[in-house]
Amino acid sequence: MKTLSATDLDAMQQKGDDFLLVNTLDQDKFADTKIEGAVNIPLSSDDFVQRVEKQAGGKDQPVVVYCSSKECHSSTKAAEKLDSAGFGKVYDFEDGAKGWKETGHRI
Repeated sequence: MKTLSATDLDAMQQKGDDFLLVNTLDQDKFADTKIEGAVNIPLSSDDFVQRVEKQAGGKDQPVVVYCSSKECHSSTKAAEKLDSAGFGKVYDFEDGAKGWKETGHRI
């Protein structure tokens, strides 16, 4: 698992890199924390790993996970879970939606 900054994530999007962007928060928080292109797969769901794998089309697809902010540890736990499940390229955008907004991006 690697961590990403807002600059890293922005660069990946600008280059058109092929990756799955996953918001790990519960559905009621998704609208307030949605980064463009993100899908909502709550870490709290029992089938989190299976849903990510299905959405990504396999474990070889790069996956970027994020939550609300650095103070929120949902994305780190999600990244660790995906790593343990055998996903090859997992990235934790630790700054989350708050960091994304603070760097001038829209939610």
